[in-house]
Amino acid sequence: MTGLTLPAAINLREVGPRDGLQIEKPISTDAKLELLANLADAGLRRIEATAFVSPRAVPALTDAAEVAAELHNWPGVSFSALVAGVGGARRAVDAGIRDLEYVVSAADGHSMANVRCSTAAALEQVREIVELAHDAGGTCEVIIATAWDCPFDGPTPRARTVAVSRRAVEQGADRLCLGDTIGTAAPGRVASLVSAVRAQNPGVPLGLHMHNTRGAGLAGVLAALQLGIVDIDASIGGLGGCPFARGATGNIATEELAYLCADSGIETGTDLGKLITAARWVQGAVGRTLPSGILRAGDRRRNSSSRDIDGFQFAEFTKTTKGEP
Repeated sequence: MTGLTLPAAINLREVGPRDGLQIEKPISTDAKLELLANLADAGLRRIEATAFVSPRAVPALTDAAEVAAELHNWPGVSFSALVAGVGGARRAVDAGIRDLEYVVSAADGHSMANVRCSTAAALEQVREIVELAHDAGGTCEVIIATAWDCPFDGPTPRARTVAVSRRAVEQGADRLCLGDTIGTAAPGRVASLVSAVRAQNPGVPLGLHMHNTRGAGLAGVLAALQLGIVDIDASIGGLGGCPFARGATGNIATEELAYLCADSGIETGTDLGKLITAARWVQGAVGRTLPSGILRAGDRRRNSSSRDIDGFQFAEFTKTTKGEP
């Protein structure tokens, strides 16, 4: 894309089976496995499969162990699971999950609502969770929630998020990811925090997890891409939201991110048509209209003089208006 410095490819992680489903009415384990099959068929090779968290707090994911038991059916996919503490990490490892994602809220208000402990206390669990993952032959990524703003505490000071990132790395985190939990960050603040966290943790892989609550999710991703960030989370159909943060709606849609990348010459390894099919399927499974613009409009990038967009025949239009200004 002229005027922009963009990567040749990104590492797209699909989070729909976890983040996408955690606030929905529970769907069956078989339906979740069908969703995983659809996502793998669309070319996704990094998938957050489930979460080992409190069944009472997140009833939609009570079948985490059952889902984990079937992940061997897709040997070409790298699966991970989210955990909220040491207990969940043990359950995940016992279920066969090697790669763990541990969420630490940068804001105390969200941390108390989410895991009932302060940010500092949550950080103290990082080392033990890292050891559990490493002993299983896997990795531990620390996802920093409310990295920009908190629904309880307001704006999160940049220095606080940077300090949380540094402490997580000191405790052994293999990777970091910045989470815009309530979808408030626009490109300028995205770029500023990404730059600060990366400067504090040179050489540590850094990813981005954006929610699209205010329609700025993809814009934030584009800002991060220009800074060389290539690990990006997305959720099929735009599913998602935090059950402990009022107003936190869906993630950026996987198919919208894939479209942006395809039209910008960035490789994702996915088939956009199959992503749209998967989004349409999961829309039916959860029983509500999903926010994805690509799901609504489709992919109509065709080199044809008779392109039909939403029933509008361009060929006929050019015939009848030829010569008119």
